[in-house]
Amino acid sequence: MERKPVLYMYYRSSSAARVSIALHYKGIEYEPRPVNLLQNEQLDEAYVSKNPSALVPLLIIDGCELSQSVAILEYLEETRPEVPLLPRDPAQRAHVRAIVGTICCDIQPLQNLRVLKTLPEEQRPEHARSIIARGLSVVEAMLEKTAGQFCVGDEVTFADCCLVPQLINAHRFGVDMGHFPHICAIEANASKLESFNRAHWTKQPGCPTELLSGPIQADS
Repeated sequence: MERKPVLYMYYRSSSAARVSIALHYKGIEYEPRPVNLLQNEQLDEAYVSKNPSALVPLLIIDGCELSQSVAILEYLEETRPEVPLLPRDPAQRAHVRAIVGTICCDIQPLQNLRVLKTLPEEQRPEHARSIIARGLSVVEAMLEKTAGQFCVGDEVTFADCCLVPQLINAHRFGVDMGHFPHICAIEANASKLESFNRAHWTKQPGCPTELLSGPIQADS
């Protein structure tokens, strides 16, 4: 019997959530393995030997150890295309990848745990809020040309897998979402899908119950 894929993840990592959404959407059952970033478990020698970047996610699948969420999404699409997450049209694929790049290159890395830890604790929420709001303004402008029910047309794509987890941080850090009607509509549509709900951070292993209504912490 083929072994289940294993996803090393942190419960409130938006990068790991991208992969979790894609796995659920494609109907791929997997075993989640929590990596607690606050306790520096990602620096354990055994984990670093698998993933030299010492980041999450890491997906073990088909005998491969795959890091970097977007590379993992591409691998899943190439090896399991039956439930697609990319449009057939080349121009639409380019639009999807442009939105993905904006989120994964211009927003998330500038407000993640490693960056926030370099700032005084009292400055972290405002820094994250500013970075996220600026980036979402760009995404919103892009969506004016591409959006249907989801980021590019009416089908879920990589762009939605990346956008929705980023909105978890937007809400956590108090971004005014009233400026982003397309984004809010996409979030509402995604909330109706099991794949997005199952990947929500509150439903991941390792999520402390006390954080569900607790204060913001710099751990995304």
